[in-house]
Amino acid sequence: MNDTSEIIIESTLLKQRKFFAENHTRDISFRIEQLKKFKSAIKIFEKSIADALWADLHKSFEEAYITEISIVIQEIDNHIRNLKKWSKPRRVLTSLHLLPSSSKIIYEPLGVSLIVAPWNYPFQLLMNALVGSISAGNCAVLKPSPYTENTAKVIEKLIKETFAPEYIDIVQGGRSINELLFKQKFNIIFYTGSPAVGKVVMRAAAENLTPVILELGGKSPCIVDNDANLSVAAKRIIWGKTINAGQTCIAPDYLFVHESVKDELIEKMKLAIQEMFGYDVQKSKHFGRIVNDKAFERLSGYLTNGNIVAGGITDKSERYISPTLLDNIKEGDAIMQEEIFGPILPIMTFSEIDEAIAYINSNEKPLAFYYFGKSKKAKEILSKTTSGGGCINDTVVHVANHRLPFGGVGNSGMGKYHGKDSFHAFSNRRSIVFTPTWIDLPLKYVPYKFFNLIRKII
Repeated sequence: MNDTSEIIIESTLLKQRKFFAENHTRDISFRIEQLKKFKSAIKIFEKSIADALWADLHKSFEEAYITEISIVIQEIDNHIRNLKKWSKPRRVLTSLHLLPSSSKIIYEPLGVSLIVAPWNYPFQLLMNALVGSISAGNCAVLKPSPYTENTAKVIEKLIKETFAPEYIDIVQGGRSINELLFKQKFNIIFYTGSPAVGKVVMRAAAENLTPVILELGGKSPCIVDNDANLSVAAKRIIWGKTINAGQTCIAPDYLFVHESVKDELIEKMKLAIQEMFGYDVQKSKHFGRIVNDKAFERLSGYLTNGNIVAGGITDKSERYISPTLLDNIKEGDAIMQEEIFGPILPIMTFSEIDEAIAYINSNEKPLAFYYFGKSKKAKEILSKTTSGGGCINDTVVHVANHRLPFGGVGNSGMGKYHGKDSFHAFSNRRSIVFTPTWIDLPLKYVPYKFFNLIRKII
């Protein structure tokens, strides 16, 4: 796939700025029409999208639909259904000393968006953000990941056949193209990827004072307490860890289990792997592959940490790594130093819950947090920790509720999106005070003759 040239990038930006300045995108009817076209295009391209995801990541049609295609369609439906209500100016109370003025919040588009997506959910993470950009009334330049080339090609075809390039366009390429894009003056940059590149994006955006939404990652902890339903916990942890072969930013990254139930939980997780994928996981159509050789080598290196109690099988020719459980992991092990992003689950134990909490809080704030145990204790643990989001007695599913804001905190990101939060993410909430002219109270004017009265009301 050829990289998009700098000349084309600059030309695209000029065309989009002109199109935006002509106010086409401010019309709510226009936005809803574009969202409907977008949904129709996804349905037309559904098979092509699924085939590309299979070629790039070995995602089955079922997984591709559930974790990528359906999420975008649901997001579009949510925006079509609610956009008129969300975009309506919102009246707010006016302070007594400003009467008889009235106050409103007006929602207006920011301008031209840059949306840069990663390779792990190459369709969903690019297109879901685009829904918010369209809904808020922006133009957009899209940049898919070059590591999932087949999906990037399908996305390009879908975009070019659905939207005018002066409204929404797509550029292709690697890191050098990202650098070119980040130097340009956009009105918002929406980036999903690693914290390391997130810092690069933020530094570049600072040059133009461009607002950013950073959806990053990190080591999302999972705690299983001694009063948890172990059978349910085992299935839900393995499910969350093996979706897309563990290449999920909100996958459980490591497991803290109470020492009294560790052995039983491990046995139940082994059984869950077998029930989901059969005796030979490599033959299952529902288990993905690692995205490239570099990632495969990095993940394979972790298999020397601790003791393998399940899995540990690799096949470089297919970039296959089986679902793997590593016991007797120590805090200093290599696997505990960075986000794993693969189907390997390191296991540590605790005797008192405060040990797990102290470890989690001593590290960067995670994107997700998972706890299995009684609800009363869960509330206490939530009050002592932080994360972008999470689940109690489940994993990953919070991303599927479009009424919940999704995003990180601290090192795991900034800004939220999904549903109404996507509309807000790509909007300027403009504060306006409307003051009538039929009366002009003298209170605010110099020389403040009514200062004593002013002091009483403000």
